[in-house]
Amino acid sequence: MTDNLALDEQLCFPLYAASRAMTAVYRPKLERLGLTYPQYLVMMALWERDGRSVGDVCHALALDSGTLSPLLKRLAAADLVERHRSATDERRVEIQLTERGRALRAEAGNIPAEMAAASGLPLAEVVTLRETLQRLTHSLMSALNDNEGD
Repeated sequence: MTDNLALDEQLCFPLYAASRAMTAVYRPKLERLGLTYPQYLVMMALWERDGRSVGDVCHALALDSGTLSPLLKRLAAADLVERHRSATDERRVEIQLTERGRALRAEAGNIPAEMAAASGLPLAEVVTLRETLQRLTHSLMSALNDNEGD
């Protein structure tokens, strides 16, 4: 008989443990850049598309504005981003990379390959795992949204 409350039988625990391990491996790489992992995520969103609104970055990273705002303040204090009100809608705050923020992209360029190598998985397996986790996240977010209507 299987114990359905055993850690080894859970999906959540290996995801949690892997997330903590992943963040720990990222830490020294990001310290060289002067970034925390959440700040790195914001920077990647902006390197992907500069000039995003706060709401757009919140959506891209699945964060609320209360979590994102302090990250943006620290990135602005480090001269990596600038925040300003939209010229067409003053309720909208847009985030622009500074020259220093754009230059940091080149310094971060090797990190994805280093992390893939640290995983110990073949590249095809890394891609499959990422796609599976994206589907899982989508399904869980849908379930969460469905439950909010109850």
